[in-house]
Amino acid sequence: MNDFEDQVAKCYSTWGETYYEEYYGENAPYPSVHTGLLRKLLKENKVKDVLDAGCGPASFLREIFKDGFNLWGFDLTPEMVTEGRRIFEKNNFPPENIWQGSILDKQAFIQPECAPKLYDATVCAGVLPHIPEDKEDEVFLNLYNSVKSGGLVALEARNQLFSLFTMNRYTYQFMVDELIRPKAWIEKNEGKQQLMKNAIEEMEQHFRMDLPPIRKGKKDEPGYDEVLSRTHNPIVLKQKFEDLGFQKVQLLFYHFHCLPPMFSNKEKSVFIAESLAMENPTDWRGHFMASAFFVVGVKP
Repeated sequence: MNDFEDQVAKCYSTWGETYYEEYYGENAPYPSVHTGLLRKLLKENKVKDVLDAGCGPASFLREIFKDGFNLWGFDLTPEMVTEGRRIFEKNNFPPENIWQGSILDKQAFIQPECAPKLYDATVCAGVLPHIPEDKEDEVFLNLYNSVKSGGLVALEARNQLFSLFTMNRYTYQFMVDELIRPKAWIEKNEGKQQLMKNAIEEMEQHFRMDLPPIRKGKKDEPGYDEVLSRTHNPIVLKQKFEDLGFQKVQLLFYHFHCLPPMFSNKEKSVFIAESLAMENPTDWRGHFMASAFFVVGVKP
């Protein structure tokens, strides 16, 4: 593993047996609406062989056990693989169809003898945030090469533009780092450093810099916000898919928020109900009001 992958594996090492229940179960913070979105995609494209790259404890795969697909998956974290295999065996699926591997390793997509060389569809959720920017192209190419001609790739990402709606430290960071870019401004305006510094400091006062709280590990392992966990601009990611050669590229947004998340605990049941009512993957408001999205493309 790379150093960053080692930290990510440690982060998820204590979640093997509990991850599915925490994020897909009845008491999850928000219903797993993306499973229905992915299921619809797979059925509409009439796929048969499905690979989940970064499958965790077979979280999504177990949701489609009864849909008639041939299923495979791999994950970076050994504890996730162990749980995924247990779930497969319990549901009469071959446990060897789940194996350990890194999405950065092209061999991980075809490692076991039981898997096809190319799939009808490859899905990948929860992985891209943990990939450094300079290694993204490797991920995109591996996904592209994993499917047949006419095959489908669905890659999930955390929505960077959502930060413009949250009014917290993410908003501040996005505005400073991505929009204003003070370092470049200062280099072009010698002697005006203090002007920019004062403006940035004043901006900080307008956002909830204490939110969201830092997510830490359960034991001695690093938490989600203590390992590499990036967000992505959907407009940029869509363009990268098109540049690679994918056709029919589309953005599908999910996990909508009817209000900025800092208000979610005021009337939680109302907040969730109204947010669920907004769930429409093609609504343009998803660019800003949905915290996650899939970029989907078809290999020519």
